Amino acid sequence: MMQDILTKEESLGLYRKLVLARFCEEKICQEYFKDEMKTPVHLGIGGEGIPIGVHHCLPPSTKAFGTYRNHSLYLAMTEDTDGFFGELYGKRNGPAKGKAGSMHLSLPEKNFVATSAVVGTTVPLALGAAFANTYRGSDDVVTVFFGDGAVEEGAFWESINFAALRRLKILFVCEDNGLAIHTHARQRRGFKSLLNIVEAFDFYKGSGDGSDLTEVIRVTRQVTRQMQDKPGPALLNFTYHRFLEHVGPREDFDAGYRQKPEPEDIKRLDPVLRFEEELKESGLQAQALEAIRCEVQEKIDRSVKTAQQAPFPPPEELFADVLI
Repeated sequence: MMQDILTKEESLGLYRKLVLARFCEEKICQEYFKDEMKTPVHLGIGGEGIPIGVHHCLPPSTKAFGTYRNHSLYLAMTEDTDGFFGELYGKRNGPAKGKAGSMHLSLPEKNFVATSAVVGTTVPLALGAAFANTYRGSDDVVTVFFGDGAVEEGAFWESINFAALRRLKILFVCEDNGLAIHTHARQRRGFKSLLNIVEAFDFYKGSGDGSDLTEVIRVTRQVTRQMQDKPGPALLNFTYHRFLEHVGPREDFDAGYRQKPEPEDIKRLDPVLRFEEELKESGLQAQALEAIRCEVQEKIDRSVKTAQQAPFPPPEELFADVLI
């Protein structure tokens, strides 16, 4: 039960982050076809509960690395809607001054270190950060988020091998929608269970339904306690349903590679609706939740207007902050 693991204050804070991530991406869907955002967008509607729930369980000093489907993680760690939309519009007020776009968001001062459009590439980067912590004698944790398609990359297996060998405090988080673009896991994998294979590497491990924020938190806390008691790496595998197309703001169920969920299934697959129902069952009033939704929407609307009116970076910024 939610009330067994979360205080009222925690629950409302988590709901605010869920709504913030969802409303930001819904705003992208509304604005994208005006062609003012020049960046490809990989939207994570349906998967918000995973980064938000995992991040909630980690110390503030935790460094995080992500994939190109990174919006919910960025917003969970920073709540920076001004910089978020500034970057999507390619404007100077973005955290990378408009040069990173959607797929390479980062904000190192908030410990959101790097994301990348290339599958699996931030996994060894996170490994290096965890090794650096050990080298310096730091007790900090590193976490890296990746999709299930990254599990077929050699860098993933090399990284978990080294993490196990050196007993690094790194948390690998697989956001598992069962798809690598349009290809199902059963068409890509010669093994049956990722968790069973990882167990052979002397890992802590956990899994659950990523659409259930409460379950994400429960499983993450269990694994991170093990990491604290006896340092070592861990892997979490959370399943979820990707509601939109691989890249872009549309649905793509007409493409034929998967079926659209029935209305009765959406309440189970949607982490926002699911957590909202839990909050109501725990006694929170609908008016309190509506107030949060209104406040978040106003914040997003202001940030979009700010981004639209912000200047583009000048030409001399093209090669600034870039190693060449």
